Amino acid sequence: MRLWVHGARPRTLPAAVVPVAVGTAAVAPDVVWWRAAVTLVVAVALQVGVNYANDYSDGIRGTDASRVGPARLVGGGMVAPAAVCRAAFGAFAVAAVAGLVLAIAVAPWLIAVGLACIVAAWYYTGGKRPYGYAGLGEVAVFVFFGQVATAGTAFVQTEELTGLAVVAAVPVGLLASALLMANNLRDIPQDRAAGKRTLAVRLGDRRAAWFYVFLVVAALAVGLIMSVTLSWAPLTVASLTLAIPAIQLALSSGPKAPLLNLTARLHLLFGVLLTLGLALSA
Repeated sequence: MRLWVHGARPRTLPAAVVPVAVGTAAVAPDVVWWRAAVTLVVAVALQVGVNYANDYSDGIRGTDASRVGPARLVGGGMVAPAAVCRAAFGAFAVAAVAGLVLAIAVAPWLIAVGLACIVAAWYYTGGKRPYGYAGLGEVAVFVFFGQVATAGTAFVQTEELTGLAVVAAVPVGLLASALLMANNLRDIPQDRAAGKRTLAVRLGDRRAAWFYVFLVVAALAVGLIMSVTLSWAPLTVASLTLAIPAIQLALSSGPKAPLLNLTARLHLLFGVLLTLGLALSA
C-alpha cells in the first residue's frame, strides 16, 4: 500500500483540489455541494490516473532510469509495469463514472469533455508520440488544470459559464503550468539524455527559468487585476511570501530540486487565498 500511495504522488493532489475549490467559490452563493463533491472526485481520480500513467510510460521508455527526484514505481523496479498501467486505467475509470453522473445531471456533451481529459492524461507521456515529449505539456496543463477544471467546476454547478469563472481559471492554470515547469527545470539533464524534449529542454536552463518567472508573475498579476471588481481579491498578494523565494531560486545557479516543492506550496497558498477572496466577495 505504501508503494501505491507513493506512486499516486499525493503531493501533487492539491493541483487537482485547487481548481475545484476556486471554481466552486466563483459561483458562491449558488453552490450545489453534491456536484462540487463529485467534481472533486473526478479531478483527484484524473490526477492519480495521470501520475500512474506517467510512471508507466516513462518507466517503460527508460526515461526514469536515472531520476533526480523521487524514484518511480516502474523506473525504480518496485512494481511491474502492467500493474501500474492497470492502476492508471482504474483511476481513469473512477473519474469516468463520476463524470458520467455529472453529465447525466447537467449536459450529455460533458461526456466528450471527460473523454478529452482522459485522452490528454494518457498521451502526455503515453503512445508513440507523447505531446509531453514535444514541449506541449505546459499548454495542456494550462487548459485542463486551468480552464477545464476551474471553469468546468463552476459550470456543472450553475449550468452557466461566467466571465468570473473563466478569469479565475487563468491564474490557477498559470501556476499549474509553473508547477510542471519547475519539475522539468529540475529534470533537464536526464530528459535531454533520454530524448524527452520538454519545453524546459527546448528553451534551455536560463530561458526556462525566466519562463517560470513569467508564469508566476502573470498569475499574481491576474489576481491583482481581479481586485478591480472583487473587494477581497487582494488577499492573493500574500502569495508573494512564497512567490519571491521561488523566483529567486528559479533564477539562481544552484540546484533546482527544491523549486518543485516550493511551487506546489505557492500554488496551494494562492488557490486558498483566491478561494477565500471569491467567497468573501460574493
